[in-house]
Amino acid sequence: MDKDDYYLRVGKATDLEGRDYKIYRILEILPGFLSIATLVVLVIFSYFKPVFVAYFIIAFDVYWLLLVIYMAIFLITSYRGLKKGLKTDWQKKCFNLAAGLYELEKVPDGSLARAGIKWSDVWHLIVLPTYNEDLEIIRSCLLAIKNDGFPTDKIIIALAFEERAGISAHEKAAIIEKEFKNQFGRLEVVFHPDGIEGELKGKGSNQAWCVKQIKATLIDKEGFDYNKILVSVFDIDTIVRPGYFFALTYKFLSVDDPYHASYQPIPVYHNNVWSAPFFSRVAASSNTFWQMIMQVRQESLVTYSSHSMTFKALNEIGFWGPKNVSEDSRIFWHCLMFYNGHYRVEPIYFDVSMDVTCDQNLPKTARSLYKQQRRWAWGGENIPYLIFNASKRWKNKDLDKGMIIGHILIQIYGFHAWATNALIIAVVGWMPMLLGGDRFNATVLSSNLPAITQNLMNIAMIGLILSAVVSSLLLPKRPAKYSIWKNIKMILEWLLVPIVIVIFGAVPCLEAQIRLMFGRYMGFWVTPKSRN
Repeated sequence: MDKDDYYLRVGKATDLEGRDYKIYRILEILPGFLSIATLVVLVIFSYFKPVFVAYFIIAFDVYWLLLVIYMAIFLITSYRGLKKGLKTDWQKKCFNLAAGLYELEKVPDGSLARAGIKWSDVWHLIVLPTYNEDLEIIRSCLLAIKNDGFPTDKIIIALAFEERAGISAHEKAAIIEKEFKNQFGRLEVVFHPDGIEGELKGKGSNQAWCVKQIKATLIDKEGFDYNKILVSVFDIDTIVRPGYFFALTYKFLSVDDPYHASYQPIPVYHNNVWSAPFFSRVAASSNTFWQMIMQVRQESLVTYSSHSMTFKALNEIGFWGPKNVSEDSRIFWHCLMFYNGHYRVEPIYFDVSMDVTCDQNLPKTARSLYKQQRRWAWGGENIPYLIFNASKRWKNKDLDKGMIIGHILIQIYGFHAWATNALIIAVVGWMPMLLGGDRFNATVLSSNLPAITQNLMNIAMIGLILSAVVSSLLLPKRPAKYSIWKNIKMILEWLLVPIVIVIFGAVPCLEAQIRLMFGRYMGFWVTPKSRN
């Protein structure tokens, strides 16, 4: 392994030595330092320079209002794209490509379809990492894939169990093998050994082990063409809507330079949405909306949760690293650096459904949701990774420096905003009046600040109303046991967004950054899955 490749597989500073370790540790401190410094400086200035902070709060509220409008436009655009995508006959479009109707489908010259590869040539390797999930959750995932409509004889299912799950995992594997052994082109069950030195116990190391075994025992042994295999990694609670794999295949065959791209559907959390607690629903829907917005802003789109990429690219980079918590986004950053900035994520306007966080009772659900959000916020570990690897490759003439710098700035801004924006609005905005004393309270600005802030936030409520409307439009059919009042209640729950985004957004994100800042590295926490 050469030095550059080793750097691309770094999980944290302690994987390095000497000067590299010191540089990486400084970079790990950066996200938390920026967030804490922002909040602390504003609080201190609220005492010494309350007028300055008051003007800053007003300016920030105006910025927030403009951001809400900006995001609302993208959300509407993405929603329209999703509705169009769900109405499209992707199977027919794949047939059109196979028939050579390139002009009808507006296919670029650099596409695989133009090179003569047909949809029927493509194999789908679907990797399903699982730990302690119920048998019914595993079964429902497989049934949805089986009923997708794509020829099942072109689908390879790779069920990645954890050996540390014990005898129950083997019992589940035996039941699944018996039920589905003849339902797909291949059904492979792989057990990830426990205690492998240098591995983080988590999803990334499990799926990496699984695919390496599949490569040796099936793909290489039977001579599969790497160029014609799409690898989809799904959380085990993922339910695909019929037609998804035709949509994915069409995208793969019809884009330019398909081997330097990952493919990202829109995640929705509908499997248990009607029975989940309100704060879990709101948090899940907010995440869906963010991913929908990123589908339009492709320059900011990163792989998330259930996504796909080519086996060719996956093999070239050496598969997932065994040391990362945020493996679903790290695989994109790894590819971006490996290919010197010449890698992207292609949006698929088609959804896949997963579970809303739901545990045995409300307190446990709140705790689980907080831990889930903190784990997602641990994606801030990719900021030091990107800056460090960019510095190591900076003299490479093939490096697209503009692309790399753009991604780094977007990541720094995104995680800083995640940790601070809600706290600035909900908490810091009151500090000038609380800490400014008579010097501030005697000013005209003191009496006007609450009114100005309230008016700006009232206008920004348009964003909440839009979110509630889109959320209701995306909902699956209401179960018979619920009345129309359930729909009304779920719309009104959006009024609690300001509280939810502080408790289950800013706070866990800030905690994750502080942990990274002090080198208190997180392990991979598996979100409990419960469907009532």
